[in-house]
Amino acid sequence: MNSQVTINPATVPSKKGSVSAEEWQLRVDLAAAYRLIALHGWDDLIFTHLSARIPGDEHHFLINPYGMMFDEITASSLVRVDQEGNKLDDSDYDINPAGFTIHSAIHAVRDDAACVMHTHTTAGVAVSAQQEG
Repeated sequence: MNSQVTINPATVPSKKGSVSAEEWQLRVDLAAAYRLIALHGWDDLIFTHLSARIPGDEHHFLINPYGMMFDEITASSLVRVDQEGNKLDDSDYDINPAGFTIHSAIHAVRDDAACVMHTHTTAGVAVSAQQEG
């Protein structure tokens, strides 16, 4: 999970026909969320992560490929992983171990957490740095 591959989003093959309609919609929504994070300037290279839990008892979830900028993420470039960090689909892309650790812990125990967003916005950091934050 720690090697970085140069990613060209234009060459990522579509997964639309190889996943369920429900998973495809999750992928589209999560990719849109990543792009919105970038649009609003809330991305900070590799330290912000979003994930979406795929319904089912397995606690699988989608997370961004390591090394891809948020404004480049597509539904097909997202990586499906299990609770041990194993990639479950054919993907040339690794995931960020720090992002996996935080998100897997939440998805493992919170069935109601369909989406997890961990950001480091300027406002959030400012509030957390205050004594009452």
